[in-house]
Amino acid sequence: MRAFFNRYPHHVERFFEMIIPITTWLIITLPVWLSVFHPALVAYFILSFDVYFFYKSLSMTIMSTISYLKLRKLSQENWAEKAKKLPGYSQIYHAIIITNYKETTEKVKKTLDFLINQDFPIKRILIILAMEEREGEKAHERAKALIAEFRGKFGLIEATYHPAKIGEIAGKASNAAWAAKFLSQAIRNKKINPDCVTVTSSDADSLFPAKYFSYLTYMFLTDGERYYHFYWAPVLLYSNFWEVPLPIRIQATISSITRLASLARPGSLIQISTYSLSLQMLEKIGYWDTDIIPEDWHIFLQAFFSLGEKVKTIPIYLTISRDAVNSNTLLNAFKSRYEQEKRWAWGITDVPYALKKFFTSSHIPILPKLYRILYVVETHLFWPTSFFILTLGASIPALVNPVFSRTALGHNLPKMSGLILTITTTFLLVLIILDAKSRPKRPAHSSISTTPLLLFQWILLPLVSFLFSSLPALDAHTRLLLGKRLEYKVTEKI
Repeated sequence: MRAFFNRYPHHVERFFEMIIPITTWLIITLPVWLSVFHPALVAYFILSFDVYFFYKSLSMTIMSTISYLKLRKLSQENWAEKAKKLPGYSQIYHAIIITNYKETTEKVKKTLDFLINQDFPIKRILIILAMEEREGEKAHERAKALIAEFRGKFGLIEATYHPAKIGEIAGKASNAAWAAKFLSQAIRNKKINPDCVTVTSSDADSLFPAKYFSYLTYMFLTDGERYYHFYWAPVLLYSNFWEVPLPIRIQATISSITRLASLARPGSLIQISTYSLSLQMLEKIGYWDTDIIPEDWHIFLQAFFSLGEKVKTIPIYLTISRDAVNSNTLLNAFKSRYEQEKRWAWGITDVPYALKKFFTSSHIPILPKLYRILYVVETHLFWPTSFFILTLGASIPALVNPVFSRTALGHNLPKMSGLILTITTTFLLVLIILDAKSRPKRPAHSSISTTPLLLFQWILLPLVSFLFSSLPALDAHTRLLLGKRLEYKVTEKI
């Protein structure tokens, strides 16, 4: 199999790229083309999909509640004191790579201010400001101002300037890889043991809670397989919750609660956005691949197919806060949100990568590989298809095949589907409560008159899910199907 892939690499890659997008379009259009011949099959498919959605919603409700309760308990622990008692504590260093491109100095400074307030020794925190050379003089000015302000406070604060290179895709992955190679050399120059260093990939607006690196130190030192593990605290899009438009706010809320729920599933957990790992593992897998855009799931798969089934993501029960997209005008905010979701959905490109690795990584047992691939495939298939099947699917068979509407199944299909979805919507009550307890308190400058909108906003959920989730995901799938590569675009956050 490996020989065949090596002989026809482009054909194999293109075949794998087309599998999921084609399947996506087949699922979305299935109620139309199959209802002509087998409407009953379509009805059973739609009902099965509804039941599957019910299960997913119930599962998320239960898991997010468990995660929230566990997070409340563990966030109260004195992780600094617990970590100090462990052998090797004084040798641990934490490096943070802050990738930023066209960000404001104030935004990155806020991130550094949160890092300076860690209850872990600041002199053992190393900061790499990962700039892009293509940004020009502004990148140098921003780095110079930040380094001048924070010099001497951290154990290290330096800037790297990632050059445009042939064969690389501009974005977080290639920038972080360039910075990480600089970091590898820098810690050796400082005579630091690289086996005692963690690397945290951070976005420019990631605000770390004060206990994060003490908690990470404790987890790292007590983990017998620390060189195979990622560590992740859920990244909630709540930093500017009270400033963003209502439709973007509800989408940010759903994303945040979904991430919270994933903590309670350690067997399938894969980190998102901001995460930590050992420098040893990062060097062993060759840093981040530089020809991809969404890097978080990709580097997990990269490590998994290189090092085997020991690779896992370990939950950290704290929350990291980030901004939801926003802009000076409502239309621009909507455009930015759409582009952000499309970029996230471009993670569909992880599927052809994983499929190729499935057939060429003979050192890993089949079942663990299959489990990981099915989880990635399921996520990317459900993303663009769910809205269409759940909202339109049940009404299409009778329209396409009027004879079917006169059968018992055809007559009752919309009713049964509607009943399942109605029951599912009751789970929103739990999500509303979790959202209210997790988001920041209403600031003084925000009018109390906006509070009722926090309940009203959920009525818009179907429309928001279509515009800012299913549609951009379908856009990403279609682009991959047609061979139109996505370019990295920075989403605006004011």
